[in-house]
Amino acid sequence: MLFLEIVIVALQSIRANLFRAALTMLGIIIGVGAVITMLAAGAGAQKRIDEQIASLGANILTVNTSNFFAGGVSRDSQSLVIDDANALRTDSTYLDAVVPEMQSRGQFKLDNVNTIARLSGTTHEFPGIFNYKLALGRFFNAEDDADRKRVVVLGSDLPQRLDKKPQDLIGKMIAVNGQQFEVIGVLESIGGGFGNNNPDSSAFIPLRTAEQRVLGKKNVDNISVRVKADASLERAMVDIERVIRRDHKIMPGKGNDFAIVDRREFLTTQQQAQQTFTILLASIAGVSLLVGGIGIMNIMLVSVTERTREIGIRMALGATRFSILLQFLVESVTLCLFGGLLGIGLGAGAATTLSRFAGWQVFVSPLSVGLAFAFSVGVGLFFGIMPARRAARLDPIEALRYE
Repeated sequence: MLFLEIVIVALQSIRANLFRAALTMLGIIIGVGAVITMLAAGAGAQKRIDEQIASLGANILTVNTSNFFAGGVSRDSQSLVIDDANALRTDSTYLDAVVPEMQSRGQFKLDNVNTIARLSGTTHEFPGIFNYKLALGRFFNAEDDADRKRVVVLGSDLPQRLDKKPQDLIGKMIAVNGQQFEVIGVLESIGGGFGNNNPDSSAFIPLRTAEQRVLGKKNVDNISVRVKADASLERAMVDIERVIRRDHKIMPGKGNDFAIVDRREFLTTQQQAQQTFTILLASIAGVSLLVGGIGIMNIMLVSVTERTREIGIRMALGATRFSILLQFLVESVTLCLFGGLLGIGLGAGAATTLSRFAGWQVFVSPLSVGLAFAFSVGVGLFFGIMPARRAARLDPIEALRYE
C-alpha cells in the first residue's frame, strides 16, 4: 500500500510540472527512437544479406577478369570470352551449369518515358543458378538465344520506372538502346545485389542477342558456375583454373589473368561489416540516452531543491528516509518509462517512414525494442539515485526552515 501511495504522489508531482516533464523526457524519447531506428535499419540490411546468402547456395562460384602489374602500372589482362564458358561447359568435370554474362548500361524507353538501368546479356540458365523467380511471363529459352531474338525480361523495379504496371508490359515492345524488344517476363523482387548490380533494377536479354545485335562485343564480364552436389568447391576451383589456363595458353609459372570468387565469402564479409556498422550506429544513438539521463538527473536535483520544505514536512509527519528516496526514484523511472514508450513509437514510425519513402529494408525486432526500453529504465534508475539520496539525507529541521 505504501508503494502505491508513493507512485501516486510521484505521478501527481510530474503532472504538476507537465511541460517541464515533457522537455525532460525529450532526450529519452529521441535516444530510444534513434536506437530503435538504427537497429531496425541494421537488422533489415542483415536480413537482406542472409537472404542473399541463402539464395546463392553453397555451390556457386564466379570467374572474373583480373589485372596484372607490369613496371608498377596496372594493365588489363586478357578478357574472358564466350569460348571460355563453352570450354568450362564441355571440359570441366565438376560443374553442372555454366552461365556467362556480359553487362552494360542500357537505355529503356516506352512512349515518352525512359530510364537508364543495367543491361545483362546471359543464357537461359541464369534464373536457375541464382534461384530467381518470375512474377509474370517467362524467361527466354535456348531457342531465343540461338535465334538472337529481341526479347527482354525486366527486373521488378523497372515497370514502375517506366510508369507501367508489370502486367501491362507483358507482350509490349520497348526500346532498348534504340532497338525494339518484346517484354516477355518480369522478375519477382530479389533485393540486394553486388555493388551496383541490383537485379531488381536490371534487364536481361539473350547472350547472342547482346553479343551480335546490342552490345557488339565478344568479351563477357563474368562466368557464374554451379558446382555438382557431390563435388567440393576446392576441386572445382582447381578444375576451372586448369581449363581456363589451357584456354588462355598461360605458361606454367605464370600468374592467372582471371580470378575465381566465392560470392558467399564476399557476402559473409559484407555481413560482418554490416554488424559492426549497426553496433556503431546504435552506440552513437545510445549516447543521446545518456544525455537524456543527465538531463533527468539535473531536473530531479532542481526538484529536490524546490521541494525541500515539502520533504521536511513529510519527514516531520513520519515519512522514512527510504520512502523519500523511493518517491524521487519512482519519479525518475516514471519519466524514463514514459519517454521510452514514446521513443519506441517514434523509432517504429521512423523505421516505417524509411521503408516506405526511402526504400530501405527495415526490421523492428522485439529484442531491439526490449533492449532499448530496458536501457531507458536503467538510465532512470542510475541517474535518479543521486537526487533521491540527496532528498533522503536532508535534515528534517533544516528542511522545514528552508525558504
